[in-house]
Amino acid sequence: MNPGSRGGKSEKKFQLIHSLLDSSNCDYDYALTKTLDDAYDLSKQANSRDYDVIAAVGGDGTINRVLNGFYDNNGKRISSAKFGVIYTGTSPDFCKTYNIPLNTEKAVNTILNGGTRLIDVGRIEFGKNNNNSNVKYFCCCANIGLGAMLAERANSGIRKIWGDTLGTFFALMGTLMRYKQIDIKVNGESMSNVYNLSVGKTYYVASGLKIAHELNENDSRFYMLPVQERIFSKIAALYAGKPLKELRYADEIEIIGSGRAEFDGDEGGCLPCRITNAERLEVYCEQVGIEIERK
Repeated sequence: MNPGSRGGKSEKKFQLIHSLLDSSNCDYDYALTKTLDDAYDLSKQANSRDYDVIAAVGGDGTINRVLNGFYDNNGKRISSAKFGVIYTGTSPDFCKTYNIPLNTEKAVNTILNGGTRLIDVGRIEFGKNNNNSNVKYFCCCANIGLGAMLAERANSGIRKIWGDTLGTFFALMGTLMRYKQIDIKVNGESMSNVYNLSVGKTYYVASGLKIAHELNENDSRFYMLPVQERIFSKIAALYAGKPLKELRYADEIEIIGSGRAEFDGDEGGCLPCRITNAERLEVYCEQVGIEIERK
């Protein structure tokens, strides 16, 4: 449980969460995090102790760190635990994508009584030698280039003042004023003057931005969206969720260059990197689609 999410306001919901769990006679443990690394460490420990469900209570950063605790360096699940989310953050891209309630009471009841679905998880490996020295996981989107600087600026406090969508927009405009385009290679193809390269699976990617791709639930590919020119018209299209002709697809993605990367809203590492599929993860959600399995 992250008491610092939503500028510290999330802690007010903790009493309700405990009350709902207690009244259900659910056998549970909990811990408060002081840093996002705590969320990863707790998830790793819980996965090694055969818990049935491991739940993240917080925002996208907490969700991502708890997600990472489910995996070893090779993209394999550590345990058979299911993943639950009780959202208390500011940018619910993960929850909107997978039909997880934002209302606290509904989110708790979904974990206690809801169905599950299998979701895709991306594995991103940083470094030149593919030696598993720096491996991370993401569930929404990874961004190379502008996205990393934007995440740093947006997380500095501007969203607490202006809210998620507007705060991120202002952070984006400020970042564009001082950002220098980069040259990268993607699966051997040279791309020059790149503002940003987005790689992912989901429709909702960040604070109101949407990528209209053709992937379905059984597609193993990632979408790739390079933005190299007409940046302001592309941003407008992404906020509107319009399809872009630059979209392309691949099962594995190798990116070489000198830019930085972020995933699920937090800066994660520097190029080069390789993106592949991890083992899929079972997540509690409201019933949608044919991949739902009842508890």
